[in-house]
Amino acid sequence: MKAVELYTDGSCSGNPGPGGWGAILRYGTHEKELSGGDAHTTNNRMELSAVIAGLEQLKEPCAVTLTSDSKYVCDAIVKGWARSWKKNGWRKSDKSPALNTDLWERLLRLLDIHQVKVVWVKGHAGHPENERCDRLAVAETQKHAGG
Repeated sequence: MKAVELYTDGSCSGNPGPGGWGAILRYGTHEKELSGGDAHTTNNRMELSAVIAGLEQLKEPCAVTLTSDSKYVCDAIVKGWARSWKKNGWRKSDKSPALNTDLWERLLRLLDIHQVKVVWVKGHAGHPENERCDRLAVAETQKHAGG
């Protein structure tokens, strides 16, 4: 299995509001930057979109180290929350509806294909790839805000 690194970040101006995401995929010496956004979204949707976009680029099952500053994404994967939400009809433990189920459905399918190790990093703390992803995400947010 190929070992791949995936760095991601999401951004939103307002919440909801215009948002963007950035991702860096690295395999050996090869690197690919990805970004996208939406005119009306949330920060969590952008964080999820970055992870999904990165994993969807992979053409075969890979061993992926995902580095993100999103506690929402990292905890929902590592602590099994997302799988529990799905199992419970997209309800959280307090019976309230889980959010972003369309994106979680896509991400859970990708997590079944790839071996993903999750690494949480503090955002805006000088981690080089996280800072690059943040710049990509912010640029997309500005593009979707019309400025």
